[in-house]
Parts: sequence; structure tokens; C-alpha cells
Amino acid sequence: MNLENKVVIVTGGSKGIGFAIAEKLLKQNAKVFICGRDKFQLKRSLEILSGFGEVDGEICDIRSDEEIEVMFNECLRVFGGVDVLINNAGVAIMGKTVEETTLNEFKFVLETNLFGVFYACKRAIPLIRERGEGHIINISSLAGQNAHPRMSSYNASKFALNGFTEAMMQEVRQDNIKVSLVCPGSVNTTFANEKVTDEKAWQLKPEDVAEVVVDLLKSDARSLPSKVEIRPSKPLKK
Repeated sequence: MNLENKVVIVTGGSKGIGFAIAEKLLKQNAKVFICGRDKFQLKRSLEILSGFGEVDGEICDIRSDEEIEVMFNECLRVFGGVDVLINNAGVAIMGKTVEETTLNEFKFVLETNLFGVFYACKRAIPLIRERGEGHIINISSLAGQNAHPRMSSYNASKFALNGFTEAMMQEVRQDNIKVSLVCPGSVNTTFANEKVTDEKAWQLKPEDVAEVVVDLLKSDARSLPSKVEIRPSKPLKK
């Protein structure tokens, strides 16, 4: 795909991996529409990203199908269509056993990491089909195939996301819609209330994931890289 003037929606695009993806896409002359839950963070991010190209955004909690509808409609109003959807927004509850995890916490993770992706994909597919070709990329995690104690809700959401993505890929590929899954390992971001520190410099950077996303989008039409794992090259020795 030639990304010039392509319209790309990036959920969770106001910080972390999503922000890095948005910036890299703008540098490829794509038109980028981001969303986030924090209006102040979204405003700051849009101000920075506007220095790289055409970008807009909308407040959106992707747990809400109604808010996703508003977000898509605003993207259509501003840019006139959708060519690519990057489902990046995600949350995690770490450090709790199943017994310690509340029902609301479990629902929060599943509704964000799985249901929100479903809502967005359901709206994006017909819009991308209208354009003749396009791509949906879901940002998952190595935790979608490797279970860890005290991460049950996050594991559940990402295991389910992987299966959902692979099934959807088989449904829409005859419509010239590619679907890819990106599964990063440890990334040095503020995700799950972590802090970006020099001690975690061995981890991936958001820009590393963004580079993979752009490479996927630019793959030849005959090629469908359906799943990519990316991990730190030299993790800390245990």
C-alpha cells in the first residue's frame, strides 16, 4: 500500500505505541485520525502530531459502541473515508490473582481489549471495502499466547483477540482487506501505570512497534503477513 493520502484510524493514538504509530504514518504522508479517553492528553498529542502532517482526533472510550460510532463519523466528516484501522487501545490489570480481581476490573479489561476491537472492526470493514482495498491491524501481545500468573484478565483478553483476529482475516481477505496481528513483548511505555525508565532501556521502544506496523501496511498486495511477533533482542538475564 502506498500510504500517501490514505486515511488511517489509530485507537489509543494519544500516547505510547499508538502515538508512535500515528507519528510514523504522518511521516509517510498518510492522513491520521486518533482517539483517546483523556481530552487533555488528546489535545496535547494532536498539537504535536500536527507538526508532521494532516491529523485529527476525537475523544472516545472504545468500550462504548456509541462513542466509536461518533468517532468514525467524525473521521468520515474530516477525511471522507477509511483505508486502514489500527486497533491499538488497550488496558491491563496486573499483579492480581483471579480471586483478587473484581468483576468490574475483569469487564474493564475485556470490554476494552476485545469488545472495543470488535466494535471498531464491525464499523471499519464496510468502509474499507468501499475503498477497494485496505488493512486492519490489531495490536495484541505475547501475553496473547503465553499465560502468566496475576495477569489472567489481560491474558484472557489477548488470547481472545488473537483468535478473533485470525478468524476475521479469513473472512475478509477476498475483499482485498488485509488483517494482521502484531504481538509485542515488553515495551518501555507508561502502559498499565508503568514508568519509562533508563533501567528498562533493554525493552522495545514504541517506535519499534510503529516500524513493524508501517512495514506491514507497505507489504505487496500479493502478500499477507498475518502475524508478527516482536520482542526485545537482549532481555535481562534471570
